Amino acid sequence: MTIRVVVADDQDRVRRGLRRIVDASSGMRVVGEAADGVQAVMMCRALRPDVALVDIRMPRRNGLEVTRLLAGATVAEPIRVVIVTTFDDDEYVHAALRAGACGFLLKRSGQAMITEAIRAAVAGEALVSPAITVRLLDQFAARSPVAAAASDASPLSPRETEIAGLVARGLSNTDIAAELVISLGTVKTHLTNITGKLGVANRVGIAVWAWDRGLLADRERFWAGDAER
Repeated sequence: MTIRVVVADDQDRVRRGLRRIVDASSGMRVVGEAADGVQAVMMCRALRPDVALVDIRMPRRNGLEVTRLLAGATVAEPIRVVIVTTFDDDEYVHAALRAGACGFLLKRSGQAMITEAIRAAVAGEALVSPAITVRLLDQFAARSPVAAAASDASPLSPRETEIAGLVARGLSNTDIAAELVISLGTVKTHLTNITGKLGVANRVGIAVWAWDRGLLADRERFWAGDAER
């Protein structure tokens, strides 16, 4: 089944770029483009896409308002919203996720990350840009510096533990597949199993668990992993 996508951004060149990425990807296509927030809400309500790619700063209604109207807790039939923006600001990340977004990507994210976020949204998962995930973990560590006892039994297999550590380093699914020389499908299967075993909602929860277990020696290694991407 084809994944139907609406792109909402006030810059024409950005909309064209996102359309090219989506339409060039197997099993998905853009069904509408909106140049402002009001048009985005009306278009999504009329077309009922599987996913809306929404910019933060748009005329008439900004991306956070659009997200609340399309995916907020009080919306009877929510639409999955992935924020795609140039604004790398933690306040925007937190506000977007609270508003109901199921993904937050930077526009500099590559084609693989954008299409991966769309597929994750359709699957009911959340995907946050690795660069932002690293920062969220850094904030978490500052609030909760006590690691889990080394003797605590891990619910994960050795391979799953390895993948959790790579998620915590900020690697995307595609990066993990290349690192471990396994298929992308195998990575996704492992991540599904990991989230189930840990009782977390998404890769941010996986990374927090990895940090809490002390799987990485220090924060510098998080930043090193981020810088490589």
